[in-house]
Amino acid sequence: MVRDVALYSVARLALVVVLALLILYVPRAFGVEIPLLIAALFAVLIALPLSLVLFASLRRRVNESIAAVDERRRAAREDLENRLRGEGGR
Repeated sequence: MVRDVALYSVARLALVVVLALLILYVPRAFGVEIPLLIAALFAVLIALPLSLVLFASLRRRVNESIAAVDERRRAAREDLENRLRGEGGR
């Protein structure tokens, strides 16, 4: 799970960096200067919905991993509660 979450986070950050560089340097070809902060803000805003589409399969893997961890925690908690109540445990 950690690997999937890290990979998804790195992919999203890389997308923000690429978009910021595009927003920063493409207008310079036309003689327009855009401040770095503005380029970064627009990159984040554009990357949010774009990453949902571009990294959909990776996001699904992360969601499945999180669901599996949640299920294991729920089962462990249920088992602990049963043992604390004295109902057939291990």
